[in-house]
Amino acid sequence: MPHYVWIALGSAIGGMARYWMGTEIVKYYGASFPWATLVINVLGSFAIGVAVNWAEVSLVRYLLIVGICGGFTTFSSFSLESVALLRQGAWQKGLAYILASVTLCVAATFLGSMAGRAVPARPA
Repeated sequence: MPHYVWIALGSAIGGMARYWMGTEIVKYYGASFPWATLVINVLGSFAIGVAVNWAEVSLVRYLLIVGICGGFTTFSSFSLESVALLRQGAWQKGLAYILASVTLCVAATFLGSMAGRAVPARPA
């Protein structure tokens, strides 16, 4: 049961961070391209790469990986926005968004994983 509490807490933190960051990015860059979702997915991918190598304690992993990263990253939103761009006939924007999202998020996860290995894990 305790891991559900950590997941819920992390999800709340991640969801609130996602909402705040998304609204701030849209304020500065507008909504004609889904920059907010792209940036959030890249940052979340980096964070999960760090967390998976850094957080050895199981409850911390629930908080960081399942909770915060799960609440923060927005791949369902990515999918919805991709389909919307394609349905609008914005094929170039849609394909650029899909390619950028997948490439940058996989690269960010790899870099985050490397960064996570460089930081000593906390003892259990």
